[in-house]
Amino acid sequence: MASPDLRRVADGGGAGGTFQPYLDSLRQELQRTDPMVFSVVVALLAVLVTLVFWKLIRSRRSSQRAVLLLGLCDSGKTLLFVRLLTGLYRDTQTSITDSSAVYRVNNNRGNSLTLIDLPGHESLRLQFLERFKSSARAIVFVVDSAAFQREVKDVAEFLYQVLIDSVGLKNIPSFLIACNKQDIAMAKSAKLIQQQLEKELNTLRVTRSAAPSTLDSSSPAPAQLGKKGKEFEFSQLPLRVEFLECSAKGGRGDAGPADIQDLEKWLAKIA
Repeated sequence: MASPDLRRVADGGGAGGTFQPYLDSLRQELQRTDPMVFSVVVALLAVLVTLVFWKLIRSRRSSQRAVLLLGLCDSGKTLLFVRLLTGLYRDTQTSITDSSAVYRVNNNRGNSLTLIDLPGHESLRLQFLERFKSSARAIVFVVDSAAFQREVKDVAEFLYQVLIDSVGLKNIPSFLIACNKQDIAMAKSAKLIQQQLEKELNTLRVTRSAAPSTLDSSSPAPAQLGKKGKEFEFSQLPLRVEFLECSAKGGRGDAGPADIQDLEKWLAKIA
């Protein structure tokens, strides 16, 4: 026997009356259905609902697989971004907004990441980092290896601001420093860049900790970079910071291939 609610909907006017033939048919089918068949239908519906929820959760996780490309202006971030996505060389200019695209990594699982190229201008970079850091899966911090000697203080200052952010350290398990423009003769090696950055970050840590504290007692204490009483090393951080060498332009001119194989392998590893 059909329930009173079902009869009210089927017998009522308006929208209920419109669907009356379908409801009558459904009621008759339920009355004739064998209990075993009914159980199978319910089980299939449960599996279908589970698959739908699983797909929604997976799509949500995929949307959070964001990799931020950071660095100073002219470090080569945008060309790396273009090379990873298209493999082609393209003339670029200083970015004033973010650019994002889905990047399919080179592995047999068919995984993908969302690459987000953030502006490197001093007045914009922290603003955009604040916007995207909470959803970042990883950070690629791009360094101009050829100009590093004269930019080391600016690079260290920006890197310090990124690393000191406790939210960023908590949410970002993968951090890469890509030493770009290795095709240029005067480019510094990744090892030398790491050593120089550790010295500069140690100096920044000392000067920042010696600065007068704010009078606002409600403000949280600044995070400590590295281990107190020891010279700073990247190995002291709660996340693994890796270094590699690359060249978005490549060594054979604009039309030649880029030297970004190690970067592609790193992205495939974290995907």
